[in-house]
Amino acid sequence: MPMVRSPKTEVENGGGRCGILLGGQSFTPKTARRTTPPEAGISMNHRGSKLRFLMILASAFVFASAAAGQVPPLLQPITVYSEPKASPTPLLIQKTGSTNATGEPFVPSTIKTSIPVLAEMPIPGYSGVLVESLEGSVIVESQATQTFNPASNVKIATSYAVLKSFGPGYRFPTNVWTDGSFDASTGTLVGNLYISGRDPVFGYEHAVEIAHELNRMGIRSVQGDLVVTDNFTMNYSTSVQRSADSLFATLDNMKRSTAAVKVWTSFVANSGRVGYYGSVPSVSFTGAVYVQPMPSTLNLLFTHESAPMRDIVKTMMCYSNNFLSDRLGDMIGGPYAIARIVQQDTGSLPTEFYIQTASGLGINRVTPAAMMKLLRAFRNELAKNRMTFTDIMPVAGLDDGTLEGRFANDYSRGSVVGKTGTLGRTDSGVSALAGEISTHDGRFLFVIFNMHGGVSKFRGFQNNYISLIQGQFGGPLSLGYVPVSLEGRLAKTKISYPTAAAVGN
Repeated sequence: MPMVRSPKTEVENGGGRCGILLGGQSFTPKTARRTTPPEAGISMNHRGSKLRFLMILASAFVFASAAAGQVPPLLQPITVYSEPKASPTPLLIQKTGSTNATGEPFVPSTIKTSIPVLAEMPIPGYSGVLVESLEGSVIVESQATQTFNPASNVKIATSYAVLKSFGPGYRFPTNVWTDGSFDASTGTLVGNLYISGRDPVFGYEHAVEIAHELNRMGIRSVQGDLVVTDNFTMNYSTSVQRSADSLFATLDNMKRSTAAVKVWTSFVANSGRVGYYGSVPSVSFTGAVYVQPMPSTLNLLFTHESAPMRDIVKTMMCYSNNFLSDRLGDMIGGPYAIARIVQQDTGSLPTEFYIQTASGLGINRVTPAAMMKLLRAFRNELAKNRMTFTDIMPVAGLDDGTLEGRFANDYSRGSVVGKTGTLGRTDSGVSALAGEISTHDGRFLFVIFNMHGGVSKFRGFQNNYISLIQGQFGGPLSLGYVPVSLEGRLAKTKISYPTAAAVGN
């Protein structure tokens, strides 16, 4: 996709470009001869002849153009400005209505605000901005009804739909089954071990945790195979077979990788479970590992439960994990289902909120106004569960991840909560930031979409713009958020046990 540059200015840095109108009243050959030194080796008479020739040629051009009902661009007035001004939209763009291959019309930036300093601050690129008070008063608005690529701001929609569908307390179950019997004298499970589940954050630490629970039950070896269902994933892998192989190796301490050992050690420290300290969980198999459907009736040994959904979403949002976002989105029907939930709950039209991915990768189109509606709906949904944005979005300067180093000084730290969005090449460069800011005079919801430019420049603008808004309302005020490590959040797993000896699949 070709790079779309921002409109050229009439004058670079207020430089002096003279306002000459060839064939118009501002042109005076005498003045030109006085202010311009003669060229070396050319007489003034010869030069005057050249100028008269150019005037005749220009006049002919004027009359020919006038006859055609057009004013040639060469004869348009050139105005000298003390500050750069945007040039008119090129004729080709006026005809096609587009400045880029994706088809968005170019709309000159119009800033609506009652705050002079915000009206004067230039907004870079093809951008949309909307800031409102919690009560709905518009603080500043620019192109809020135009569509932009929100990048990973799509994850706000995914998180909203997932939390509404599953609930913030939902835990993903990973069930451990067997078709055999336990020989307590040898610590051997005679039969096969089955693992079923679709926990999207299941990793090394959880595999070792399963081995620990099997050891606690007295099982140290399995005289049989490990069978994994085809919806199982591990370590964010998209390959079921690779996930099964990784699980098989991690359960057995003799095959466990160094990486798995390090992750388990960190997990033990973050979980705070005294019973895990000093243990080296291990389960060996005499057979192999397979990916296949489970038999209709098995004995459920126990269930490994993931951290609550709220903590999974918080981690996904902080690190902007694309795999996790897409995986969660698929569980509720994919991008189309997410868009439908948002459209129904906010009243946004498909032309205002359209997404092709649950992660924000690729081409998605959302208006700042539609995102603002989503923020309000999300805030209300969280309030029903006594939650706020700080429970599911990164807090700038406090949480690890994409906002870790932004608004991180002593003055601003902890006053901004939101979601970033970044695409370095798609749509010629995209950066987005949306969420909530806190000031001494109240809190505000904000949406900033920037397209067609450098990501670092856009981020700098976003940082300055948010800080400027906070400054207009008494300065930043902490949201009162006390950070919890993301590793600690994901370590909130638990083991549950069946109420019956035999449970069907």
